[in-house]
Amino acid sequence: MVKMSSFANSSPAKISGGQQQRVALARALVNRPKLLLLDEPLSALDANLRRQMQLELKVLQREVGIAFVFVTHDQEEAMTMSDRIALLRAGELEQVATPREIYDRPATTYTAQFIGQTNLLHAHVTSNVARCSDLCWYTSEQDGPVTFSLRPESIVAASAAPSDGFVRFRVKVISQLFQGAAELLQVETASGYRLNVRTSGMKANSGELELEFAAASAIRVRETQS
Repeated sequence: MVKMSSFANSSPAKISGGQQQRVALARALVNRPKLLLLDEPLSALDANLRRQMQLELKVLQREVGIAFVFVTHDQEEAMTMSDRIALLRAGELEQVATPREIYDRPATTYTAQFIGQTNLLHAHVTSNVARCSDLCWYTSEQDGPVTFSLRPESIVAASAAPSDGFVRFRVKVISQLFQGAAELLQVETASGYRLNVRTSGMKANSGELELEFAAASAIRVRETQS
């Protein structure tokens, strides 16, 4: 099951780190435990092998039907491996949810910042209108200070015509970071408010952009200390 039959007669010193991990996994699974704890099992592997082992572990878990508790400090790995994520902070559970829910609807500022990247919009709500610097949008939140999480990929190039429920604003580009399939832009509004924007096709060479985001993409989060 761990694809090591052809190495049965090899000594540990003669097999790779990934192959050693497969042997360790087989040793842990052979007695069919009810629960298997994997404490950062892939941390010593290079990036490509790590991704390969992540997929193999997911397939293997489905085959053996044993619950895996997978411990990792790598947020991307947690999102890839998990059916459910339990995010720990200072020894206590910060949030327990599916990967999609914990990313799309983080409960706290800590979760929003720890799982992926986000823009924290510290707004003030008055009569169902949230204002954060020179950004404003309608919301159902009660009056008072409210913090929203807005993911960088939720901010896109403005469409040809304004749409209901969207917040449109102009920015100048401060910096660009090439990330392969996407670029991470840091932009600044007219009032000096800075935001991160992740894009795969936005042209920012001119230094100025007109952007927008759906008001529904700004998710209220509970303030927690860093």
